[in-house]
Amino acid sequence: MTAAAPDTPFDALFSLRGQTALLTGASRGLGLAMACGLAAHGAKVWINGRDPQSLLGAVARVNAAGQAAGGSGHALPFDVTDETAARSAIDRVLASDGRLDVLVNNVGQRRRQALTELPAKALRDLLESNLVSAWQLSREVATTMRAQGSGRIINITSIAGPIARAGDAAYTTAKGGLEAMTRALAAELGPHGITVNAIAPGYFATEANASLVQDPQTLAWLQQRSSLGRWGKPEEVSGAAVFLASQAGSYITGQVIVVDGGYLAHF
Repeated sequence: MTAAAPDTPFDALFSLRGQTALLTGASRGLGLAMACGLAAHGAKVWINGRDPQSLLGAVARVNAAGQAAGGSGHALPFDVTDETAARSAIDRVLASDGRLDVLVNNVGQRRRQALTELPAKALRDLLESNLVSAWQLSREVATTMRAQGSGRIINITSIAGPIARAGDAAYTTAKGGLEAMTRALAAELGPHGITVNAIAPGYFATEANASLVQDPQTLAWLQQRSSLGRWGKPEEVSGAAVFLASQAGSYITGQVIVVDGGYLAHF
């Protein structure tokens, strides 16, 4: 993945043909939407999740999205908190494709509890899944990307990183750490041609938020609190992922792109 020439056709700036991507936690929700977006621009996408059965439907959707552009979806079941399994998964991708161009660290768990009710063990578990796993996978793929002389790492953070609310300290701590890690890895890996950026989603109408999506009070809150006044649709996050993965984003690193309908900008 080299820097685009000045006369590169505009469409080619966003093309991911010939690129291999791995997305964690992509069997549904925002992860699946981003996987479809990358495939629709020509990427071969390895879709991670813990349950092999749940990945079957995701692979079918990604294959359908990528059909016109030559993109495809492939199941890669493993637990991101298992270092041995993660290493084996990377080895499987490399044995199949010989390279890995894009890593999207999307896995995220949440546990809403007050500080006095949340034991340290629960925080450690949350940090393990949301932060340490992203560190480990980034560390693994960095070796391959260095050898290639290029690569893209995209971390999915949250607006619950720069802002916070009571009763959600563990999640905010983990996402804030992931944002800081994005800057740190960008500084370390930039000399090797690897960009490291993050996407911070706001309120999205995913399966995990199904009950809140149906809640009129939550919608009223979004209408008051955000510029666009509505829930985001999962596919609306995929453009940012394609941009950061493609040549169009080749001179951007260490940044967080906020996709939140104006939530952080509005008061």
